Amino acid sequence: MRRRGNAALFWPVLLVVLVADVITKAIAERALLPRGIPREVMGDYVRLNLVYNPGAAWGLHVGPHSRWIFGVLTVVALAILARLLLITREGDTPRVVALGLVCAGAVGTLIDRVRSIFGVVDFIDLGINDTTRFPTFNVADIAVSVGATLLAWVLWREDRAAQAVVSPVVVPASASGGEPGDLA
Repeated sequence: MRRRGNAALFWPVLLVVLVADVITKAIAERALLPRGIPREVMGDYVRLNLVYNPGAAWGLHVGPHSRWIFGVLTVVALAILARLLLITREGDTPRVVALGLVCAGAVGTLIDRVRSIFGVVDFIDLGINDTTRFPTFNVADIAVSVGATLLAWVLWREDRAAQAVVSPVVVPASASGGEPGDLA
């Protein structure tokens, strides 16, 4: 039962984000040639610039086999995320959305790693001048960042709630009307 209710939210989130990622990358690869030449959208602050990232986030690279190493790590991460989805209680909307976003971004990145020797397609370029720029990114990166932040918040809340249940508060006798050390 749990899988059906959460799946009704998880799969649409994953599919919408994944389709948006694939389509925007395809458009970027066609419209932003030659690559590496920024096109201003909102002055110098927002530009479109086709680049390929053969490594991971922030340009992390582990040698000539980065593509396959990060691909395998992505599959492992997806397995862990699937497990988290399976143990998610029915109707936990923030957690399901977070997992959908992270999985969509991971799958979008994995598709790029498998289909292209050049690496992951990035094209959103934010910053000021050429001196202060954020690393170029894509829709999958946005989904992973937002989803991971939301998931961290959800897991933090769950941990706090579990700690509150495990360690009850001891109320002094004068506050509870009972004996010293009585549990509230």
